[in-house]
Amino acid sequence: MQETVQKNFTEVEIQEIYENDSLSIRAIEIIGKNIAFAANNGTFGMYNKETKKWLTNTQKHDTLSPEFRAVAATKNDFFMLSVGSPALLYKTGNSGAMELVYKEEHEKAFYDAMVFWNDKEGIAMGDPTGNCISIIITRNGGNNWKKIDCEALPEVVEGEAAFAASNSNIAIKGDKTWILTGGMTSRVYFSPDKGKTWEVFDTPLIDGKPTTGGYSMDFYDENQGIIIGGDYTNPEGKTGNKAISNDGGKTWELIAEGEEPGYKSSVRFVPGSDAIQIVATGFSGISYSKNGGKSWGKLSEESFYTLRFKNDSVAYAAGDGRIAKLTFK
Repeated sequence: MQETVQKNFTEVEIQEIYENDSLSIRAIEIIGKNIAFAANNGTFGMYNKETKKWLTNTQKHDTLSPEFRAVAATKNDFFMLSVGSPALLYKTGNSGAMELVYKEEHEKAFYDAMVFWNDKEGIAMGDPTGNCISIIITRNGGNNWKKIDCEALPEVVEGEAAFAASNSNIAIKGDKTWILTGGMTSRVYFSPDKGKTWEVFDTPLIDGKPTTGGYSMDFYDENQGIIIGGDYTNPEGKTGNKAISNDGGKTWELIAEGEEPGYKSSVRFVPGSDAIQIVATGFSGISYSKNGGKSWGKLSEESFYTLRFKNDSVAYAAGDGRIAKLTFK
C-alpha cells in the first residue's frame, strides 16, 4: 500500500463568501456541504453551497438581541448559544423558527463553546457561576439541557474562566471530551465518558491575568492535542502561548517558545496530516506549522477569529464582518 505524502502549504487563497460590517463572527459550523454561523445582533445564517446563496435571520429574546458565540449541529438540527446573562440556547424547531431550549439567568452566566458527540448527546461549557465551571449536557437531541452539579466537577481556581473567542474550548474524540480554561490559571478538564465523570490537568500556558491562558484547543486523535492562546492584550507575546500533548491531555509541553506565532484565538490540525500540520488563526493573521508545532510560518496577514476545515486543503474562517473560504496550497 502506497503511503500518502502530505503536501506542505506555502500559501492560502482567501475568497470572501459573506460580508456584513455590523457583525463579529466567532462561531461557524460546516453542516454537510453548507456553512452555518451565528453572531452578535441576534444574527444567524446558512450558506447553501449549491446555490451559493445565504439565508440569514435574526433572533430576539423579548427586546434583547443576543450575542451568539457558540454553534453546533446534529444531523437534524442547528444550535446557537449566547454569551452573557441570560444565557439563551436555541435549536431549529419543527415550525421552521428557532426554539429556546435552555435559559440560564444567573448574573455570572457566560457560555463559551458547544459541541455534539452524536445526534442525541451534546455539551456546552461556560464560566463559573459557583465553585466549578458551567457545563450543560443534553441526552435527547438538544430538546432538554441539564447543568452538572458542582459536586460532580473539580473545583475552580479563583479567577479561572474561559474565552468565547472561537467556539473551540471543547474538543471531543469518541466518548472522550476535553475542555480548556484560562484567566488566572489555564487548565484542561477531561471526561472519558461523555461528561459523566471529570478530572482536571494543569497546562504550562501563561496565566495570572483575566486575559491570559488557553483560547483554543484541538485533538487530532485520543492522544495528540494542541492548545493555543496567550494574552490578546499583548498579541506579540510569544512565550507560554502554545503547547502540545501526546498522552490525551494529561501533560502538556510548550512548543516554539519565544517564536512565532503570538496570540491566536483558533487552532486546528489539518485533517489527514498525522498531527504534523497545524493552522492557527487570530486577528494578527494565519500561521502554519508543518512539523507538529515545533516551528511556524505566516501564510497571511488576514484577520480571522475562528476556522474549521472541510477537508485537507479547504477550510472556512470567520472574523469581523465576514466569512471566507480558505484554500491552502
